[in-house]
Amino acid sequence: MKSHSILLLYLVFFIIQYVWERFLEIKNIRYVKSQDKSPPSFIAGSVSSEEYKNSIDYTLTKQRFSIFSSTASSIFLLLLILSGFLGYIDSLVAEIHLHRYTTGVLYLVIIVLIFRLFSLPFSLFDQFNIEERFGFNKMKLGLFFLDLIKGLILSFLLLIPLSYLLFFFMDKAGSLWWIYAFGVFTLVQFFIMLIYPTFIAPIFNKFTPLEEGPLRDRIFALADKLGFRTKGIFVMNGSKRSKHSNAYFTGIGKTKRIVLYDTLIQSMSEDELIAVLAHEIGHEKKQHTKKIFTISLIGSVAGFFILSLLLQYPPFFNAFGFKDPSYHAVLVLLMFCSGPFTFFLTPLFSLLSRKYEYEADNFAVKSIGDGENMKSALISIYKENLSNLTPHPLYSFYHYAHPTLAERIKAIDAVKL
Repeated sequence: MKSHSILLLYLVFFIIQYVWERFLEIKNIRYVKSQDKSPPSFIAGSVSSEEYKNSIDYTLTKQRFSIFSSTASSIFLLLLILSGFLGYIDSLVAEIHLHRYTTGVLYLVIIVLIFRLFSLPFSLFDQFNIEERFGFNKMKLGLFFLDLIKGLILSFLLLIPLSYLLFFFMDKAGSLWWIYAFGVFTLVQFFIMLIYPTFIAPIFNKFTPLEEGPLRDRIFALADKLGFRTKGIFVMNGSKRSKHSNAYFTGIGKTKRIVLYDTLIQSMSEDELIAVLAHEIGHEKKQHTKKIFTISLIGSVAGFFILSLLLQYPPFFNAFGFKDPSYHAVLVLLMFCSGPFTFFLTPLFSLLSRKYEYEADNFAVKSIGDGENMKSALISIYKENLSNLTPHPLYSFYHYAHPTLAERIKAIDAVKL
C-alpha cells in the first residue's frame, strides 16, 4: 500500500470515529434535555427536584464542553499530521546530532510537552469554571500547576528510561525483540502496581490510616469474614482538590490497601460505607483486577508485535511526514493511529467492565445480607457527584464502565439472599 493510501485510510477511520462519538454525545444531550424535570421514580424521595435539576445541568455542561474540547483536539491532531509537523520536528531534533537513542527520547519528550500544553487551557477551564460553578472545585491555582509539574516529572521518570530500554531491544535483540520487550515491560507494570500505593500515590495526596473506632472495627471484621487480607484502610484527602467522592482498592500482594475519600466518609453512614467496601472487596475476590490485567497484557503483546511489523514498512512513516522509519516515530504514530482503528472495541470493554460492577454489587449484597444499604450508598454517590441519572441507552452502552443507577438498583433488587 502506498503512503497516500495509508494516510487516506487513516483519515477515513479518524472521521468515522469522530462523527460517531459526537453523534452519541449530541444524542445524549437531547435525551437528557427531554427528561421530566422531576426525579425518576426509582430515586423518588432520595433525590430532590433541585438536586436532579443540578445533575441535568452538570451533565449538559460537561457534555457540551466535551464536544468542544474533543473537536478542538481532533482539529489540532489533523493539522499536525497533514502539515507534516511531526516529521518536521523529527528533522529538527536529528540536526542536534545526538546518539540516536537520545534523539528518540528527546523527540518523545517534545511531543508529550506539545500535547500537554495544548490540553492545558481545557483542563483549566474544566477545573476552575465548570467544576467551580457546580461547587466541586476545592483546588487552588498553585496546587493545579504543582500537580501538573509533579505529573510531568513522574511521566518523564518513567518515559525516559523505558524508552532507552525499548530502543535497546529494538536495536540489539533481533527480529524477536518485541517478545523480550513485552516480557520486561510486563515486569515493570507489576513493579509499578506494587509501589503505587506507598510511593506514587502519596506524591499527590495524603493517606492516613482510618482512625480507630466503630467504622474501622466493622471494616476489619468484614475483611476478616470475607478472607480479604489488606495492608490497611486509608483515608485520602480528596477534599483538598474536589468534593467528588469515591473509594477504591489498590496494590498487589502485601501492598494491598483500601482507600476511602474523606468526602465519602463525610457523606455516608457507616452501614453505607460498609456496603461500598464490600463492593470493592468483591472486585478483588472475583479477581477482576487480575482479569483486566490479563486483557491488558494481551493488548500489550499485540501492540509490540504491530510495532515490529510497522518498523519494516517505510510507506507508513512517509504517510505521516517522516522521511525514514525510526524507533521513536513508530511509537508516536502507533499512539495516534490506535484510537481510530480500535474505537469499535470500546463498547466491548465497557460491557465487560459493567459485568464486573454487577458481580461486585451482587457480592456486596450477599456478603452483608442487605441490599438497601448498597442502594442508598449508590444513590448517595451518584447524587453527591451529580452523575447523569438518565443517560441515553446507546451512549451508556458505548461509554459507561459502570451500569446506570437505575440498572444497578434493579439488579440489586433481583439478588436472592
